[in-house]
Amino acid sequence: MPPGEVRALLLLLALAVAGQGVRHLLTRPGEPPGQVQLLATLSAGSPMAQRDSARMQARPLRSGELIDVDQGSAAELARLPKVGPRLAKVIVADREAHGPFGGLDGLDRVSGIGPGLLKLVAPHVRFSSGGPSGTPNTGPVPLNLNRASLAELDALPGIGPAKAAAILRYREQHGQFSSIDELGQVSGFGPAAVARIRDRLAAP
Repeated sequence: MPPGEVRALLLLLALAVAGQGVRHLLTRPGEPPGQVQLLATLSAGSPMAQRDSARMQARPLRSGELIDVDQGSAAELARLPKVGPRLAKVIVADREAHGPFGGLDGLDRVSGIGPGLLKLVAPHVRFSSGGPSGTPNTGPVPLNLNRASLAELDALPGIGPAKAAAILRYREQHGQFSSIDELGQVSGFGPAAVARIRDRLAAP
């Protein structure tokens, strides 16, 4: 046999042996021969999965978007203001160990969460498990826009004394608010400002 054919035959034999070795390594015990498992390229620790998780954490919350603290993943919880990946994992671990939170009071049990952080995340969270009565609990009781005082309005996220006073002036001039959307007619309130406090207000 010519030397060139011998080399080609040896190369094919080597490739066949290598293929069998790879097949043996990738086949799990008990599986029929030839059933090769693909490598877990999209496993939780893979670069692609980590990249997707990082993208989710970097995505800002949309106007009016709420994160379900009782069911959300760590990547979703990390999008909340001042939470981040590390505290998000602590929240998930506490939830798995002690059950759903049911409200802001329940979330307060997590190590690393205090009154200041609760106030920041309150407009952006909901709790699908509900409170002890079985009713959904998404945070503080909504403030009545038609009866709220200057101090109560001032305490809302992103309002401050000037906007709180503007609400009172509008209420004196035009009467009671018929809806939260009407707040957009108050001086200093654009769509973003209304969306930020919509879930904290009621206008019966």
